[in-house]
Amino acid sequence: MPELPEVEVVRRGLQSHAVGAAIEAVEVLHPRAIRRHILGSDDLIGQLTGQTIASAERRGKYLWLVLEPAGVGLVVHLGMSGQMLVQPPTVDWEKHLRIRLALDSGADLRFVDQRTFGGWSISPLVEVDGTMLPESVAHIARDPMDAAFDLESVVKVLRGKHTEIKRAILDQTVVSGIGNIYADESLWRAKIHGNRIAETLTRPKLRELLTAAHSVMGEALDQGGTSFDALYVNVNGESGYFDRSLSAYGQENLPCPRCGAPIKREKFMNRSSFSCPRCQPTPRARRIA
Repeated sequence: MPELPEVEVVRRGLQSHAVGAAIEAVEVLHPRAIRRHILGSDDLIGQLTGQTIASAERRGKYLWLVLEPAGVGLVVHLGMSGQMLVQPPTVDWEKHLRIRLALDSGADLRFVDQRTFGGWSISPLVEVDGTMLPESVAHIARDPMDAAFDLESVVKVLRGKHTEIKRAILDQTVVSGIGNIYADESLWRAKIHGNRIAETLTRPKLRELLTAAHSVMGEALDQGGTSFDALYVNVNGESGYFDRSLSAYGQENLPCPRCGAPIKREKFMNRSSFSCPRCQPTPRARRIA
């Protein structure tokens, strides 16, 4: 699934190419694309038509468009293959086009989703810690790229977690935006094995880990995000290329860029973790009292 850098690339594209435009018409072409909007397609079409896209916002991996004058959020779940494309209306419809907005700017805003895990929903905006968020996103923590991210508060929360550190930083209610790719890259940079118990790590080490997450996601953002296939693209249909700069994730048996040891793959939470066995030694089993 797309993580913070990939979603931010899409948000920036929408901010540049869709914000300020009014929605003239809406077509829902697949019911699964609006399954999260429980009032159905007629209600979604009615609420969107005539609204102006006031801004494109993001928290962690969650993306939404603020619509005026209604003052609601159009929450966009990209799922595993969702794409938000800004296209001239003369361009042929994509094979997996699910929702199409006709904008008064003369462009289409198209939601394309091959696997149909993503979708749109409308949510009222609520104030949380001085920030307006869709109600459905209000439980999501700030991410390391957020100007108001409180590093020390997150370190304190992590110090109280009796669980693996990788599991803890994947918890979007603790720190948002980090998924499997950037968790492995951040842990590699901080020389921490993902199975280390969070509460056993020192505060300086946790600060180093969160700082590494900020750095690696910033670098990925500069390169347009990470794309392993054609399913993740920006609003112009272009793929990112940070996959060429990954040090741990997906690098099984390749030499660690730091020490040369072969990167190791392990199972973790029904997915894979990648780490350096030399730089990130597996924690020793705790003695059973």
